[in-house]
Amino acid sequence: MGGLSGPLFLCKPMSAVESLKTTIDKAKELLEPLLEAEGYELVDIEYKQEFGHWVLRLFIDKPDGVHLEDCVQLTSVVGPFLDVEDIIPQEYNLEVSSPGLNRPLTKPQHFVQVLGQKIRLKAKRPLSQPPRRVLKGRLVDVSESGVELDIEVAGKIWIAFSEIAKANLEYEF
Repeated sequence: MGGLSGPLFLCKPMSAVESLKTTIDKAKELLEPLLEAEGYELVDIEYKQEFGHWVLRLFIDKPDGVHLEDCVQLTSVVGPFLDVEDIIPQEYNLEVSSPGLNRPLTKPQHFVQVLGQKIRLKAKRPLSQPPRRVLKGRLVDVSESGVELDIEVAGKIWIAFSEIAKANLEYEF
């Protein structure tokens, strides 16, 4: 009689990268409204392993800037909230921080705020001539669908938001 009865389902296990992305996406979905209600913007989230320990790092901002007291206060709000939601599969350390001088640019409005300044951009695939994934240049235009950089060696290049893996302000001293 050896046969299978009932339907057979094949499930592909989630890769480590997919699992990290899912955790970050869930955290963003839950935390953005919470932080907005507290008067903050969630600029970015990092979730990664550092020195053998998992770290969930939130980068926050507000119109008059972020101070140490803001980070302490939000840690006491966000920590218990995440414990209740239980979306993070392993033990982790929670860090709440300002975006810093080389702030991440994760939303179109972030690019608008730094128009005319120098940025560093990592593309999902090689762009420009010669082909490169990491581009540094002055941000000269921002549209609904992308940005235009003026790069010293390549001139002006337009990049769609969908092609940007990561971008940061390059603070000029």
